[in-house]
Amino acid sequence: MDGEHSALSGFEREREKLPPIYHSSPPAGLGRGAKQPFPSLGTFISTLSQRRDAGGRGLTGGMMGTLSGTPGLRHGRELPPICSDVRQKQRISIDTLPPEVKAPFPSDPVIPLRTKTTKEFQEDVERAVQSGDWREVREFYLTTFDSFIEINAAFKREANGVFNTIDDSGVNAKFVNAVYDALLSTPQDIQKSVLKGIINSLLREWKGPRTKDDLRAYLILVQNPQYSSTSTYVIYAHLLRQIAALSEADHHFLVHWLKKLSARRFRQLVERLLQFISTRLFPAEPDELPPLAKCSWWIPSATKVLSLFNAANSVSSPPIMPFTDFYNITLEHIDFMEEYRTWQNYGHSNRFSFCQFPFILSTVVKKAIIQKDSEQQMISQARQSLVSKVSRRQRVDMNLLFLNIKVRRAQLLSDSLDELTRKRCDLKKKLRVTFVGEAGLDMGGLTKEWFLLLVRQIFHTDYGMFTYMKDSRCHWFSSWKCDNYSEFQLVGTLMGLAVYNSIALDIHFPLYCYRKLLTPPTVSCDQNALVGMATATLEDLQQIMPELAHGLGELLSYEGNVEEDFYLTFQVFQEEVGLVKSYNLKPGGDKILVTKQNRKEYVQLYVDFLLNKSIYKQFAAFYHGFHSVCASDALMLLRPEEVEMLVCGSPELDMSALQKAAQYEGYSKADTTVRCFWDVVLAFPAELQKKLLHFATGSDRVPVGGMADLNFKISKIDVPTDWLPISHTCFNQICLPPYRTRKELKHKLTIAISNAEGFGLE
Repeated sequence: MDGEHSALSGFEREREKLPPIYHSSPPAGLGRGAKQPFPSLGTFISTLSQRRDAGGRGLTGGMMGTLSGTPGLRHGRELPPICSDVRQKQRISIDTLPPEVKAPFPSDPVIPLRTKTTKEFQEDVERAVQSGDWREVREFYLTTFDSFIEINAAFKREANGVFNTIDDSGVNAKFVNAVYDALLSTPQDIQKSVLKGIINSLLREWKGPRTKDDLRAYLILVQNPQYSSTSTYVIYAHLLRQIAALSEADHHFLVHWLKKLSARRFRQLVERLLQFISTRLFPAEPDELPPLAKCSWWIPSATKVLSLFNAANSVSSPPIMPFTDFYNITLEHIDFMEEYRTWQNYGHSNRFSFCQFPFILSTVVKKAIIQKDSEQQMISQARQSLVSKVSRRQRVDMNLLFLNIKVRRAQLLSDSLDELTRKRCDLKKKLRVTFVGEAGLDMGGLTKEWFLLLVRQIFHTDYGMFTYMKDSRCHWFSSWKCDNYSEFQLVGTLMGLAVYNSIALDIHFPLYCYRKLLTPPTVSCDQNALVGMATATLEDLQQIMPELAHGLGELLSYEGNVEEDFYLTFQVFQEEVGLVKSYNLKPGGDKILVTKQNRKEYVQLYVDFLLNKSIYKQFAAFYHGFHSVCASDALMLLRPEEVEMLVCGSPELDMSALQKAAQYEGYSKADTTVRCFWDVVLAFPAELQKKLLHFATGSDRVPVGGMADLNFKISKIDVPTDWLPISHTCFNQICLPPYRTRKELKHKLTIAISNAEGFGLE
């Protein structure tokens, strides 16, 4: 209880700092008086019951214990309930209860009628600014924020309207925006009185589950711009705590109401929550906030509320903001492996971990977790091998710490497949590649060359494993049938090794492929369990076969006679190795005509056949290959887009960051050629910048860690200036002759990067 008592004492002190609410006085018998000893939970609930019986729903100063009477935290960051039985009683919304259970609850209080409009309020503010007389504006703010009832009276479009649907919160958003936009420009006494009114609002008791008017009040209060200041964080934290403790049914309403906010307002609220979490973790001043140990529920509450915004963003089409904008970069500086272990060990309990809310963790953190988790598995395996060797008194070979791949260039694919199959128990070890008959130690360049050469060969159209879709500019799995799908497993293993060894691959799968790769995110113990069978939609087919998806869309919207005009059955045809084969989408499909009534079923079955069933064995081998390297609970933290970023890198280029991280050999950053190079590159359009990156590194994407992870190098070659630049993609190196002018360098560089074939391997 000590932590909660201290936290609330801070809340009380916040209230004491604020000026009195001029227009209100406490009801009889509820005055502040002398402070009482901190009550036990039983005494506190008993006191509440007595005061309710006395007819007082609104509680003021004497009931400051409302927020302090909650159970103390037992573990680091558990999310505490408001009181011992609230979470159980409020898990079900009153709207889901049968009528006979609803009956005992009293009806919502009648909301007083407030008639002030947005225009009238703005005129009041303009007059106050000009005259200096803020009395009318002050009275509005003091009245409005004193209780949930008054908040609804001011901002609900119809004072006693119902508005009990997820589609309409009933809030006058324009008026809310006007009131909050003006608030920070009002005198300080008004701003402080608003905060005191919010404290009063949060301290008032209620009977039974929250009403929709309560939810409306939370929706309005969370938008207050005053919470951007750390001086208001105690109040903000208690607001977030109450919202976090609402029932799932109430959260469902808030999610759908939040997505109706303007994009600008929505982003502001997300950024405010992220800033709150960052500041609580790393305050600018040691005494700026209460000790973390005494308010450990702040971060769980804020993260839970942030998850409501993330859910609102996810159900919006298109999303209100990119999912990457929910990342909190500050979390890259915490012990995220401890967070991961907590999540693994206490995942289904109330023990808080940021891994419970993976949307807040950046791809950098998730990649580090996957790598460290795999490293720990690898170290464990290596330790067992060492102990085994020592116990048998055998000589210890340090090569057992590595995944050593030896291949012949002429037999690259078959040798690689044999090596990875033979050494499948070593896949989590650090990769080291040797080309037979070639001297040299692999310091990273040979590994990258091995990846680039393999990818180029595997994805070549003549090889037949993958089909290149020209309309969507991506690769998809060939549906041909064979007895051995080990080469598809090789591709999956390569992708896993690339993630583990921080190599960005120049491959182009549609996003749906990565969704299949996470279905399920961890391999089942049941060897017969289906994998990669992600729900397929017409939108997913659009990513891969846009022309076919368009045709199926026209079938769904066709107004004429589908049966006679299309004359389709539930049978489809596919070309495989020059032969056309037929497949029934359902039993007896060749005899079932497609009609207006069953065309949705036809489209769904056809899409599922194309993206799942027709390539099941190919993709299953691919899936198991990837997970043989990246088998980790951490995959459960990833979105499909993030898996793509781990495999292929990020498409977001920052050439200024590349310039800062660049290394030089034979040149210095002050040399004329180097300065001309960066002048030209920074002025290039995005398309040419991508070509330059592809020319120098073999991929037009950036590793998850950013440009600094590329180890990009500019080297000098002493050749005539009529030569074109040369690249060594295995070392992310570009070699420049000593060009003297910007014009000359731009001309030669543009020719080189625009005409480089394949990977430009040296």
